[in-house]
Amino acid sequence: MAVKMKVRKGDLVQIIAGKDRGKRGRVIEARPSERRVIVENLNIAKRHTKPRPIRDASRMGGTQIVPGGILDKPAPISVSNVMVVCPVCDTPTRVGIAEKQAKDGTVRVRVCKRKGCGEELDR
Repeated sequence: MAVKMKVRKGDLVQIIAGKDRGKRGRVIEARPSERRVIVENLNIAKRHTKPRPIRDASRMGGTQIVPGGILDKPAPISVSNVMVVCPVCDTPTRVGIAEKQAKDGTVRVRVCKRKGCGEELDR
């Protein structure tokens, strides 16, 4: 069975737990099978990497090497530690599902669950 998440790639989210609590960023990758998301420039981890030659670099005229060192890289964060930010009311919100009539039948859309808002998150 496929695992569903209410957070998608490209959503603006706010972190609600952990060292980056209160910060906002865009989701650059969603991993539904792991129930994790990667948020741009948040939950940064340092990775020590070795210099490595680029594969098939001989066509470009000589061997090229990817430099090594200590790199900052965003690490996955649990989807339970982020909340989607509503673009209309600009607050972190829970996500609901509503059915909407379209020309090709009914379509399920994500909506803001804040009282008085109820706007669509999918634009």
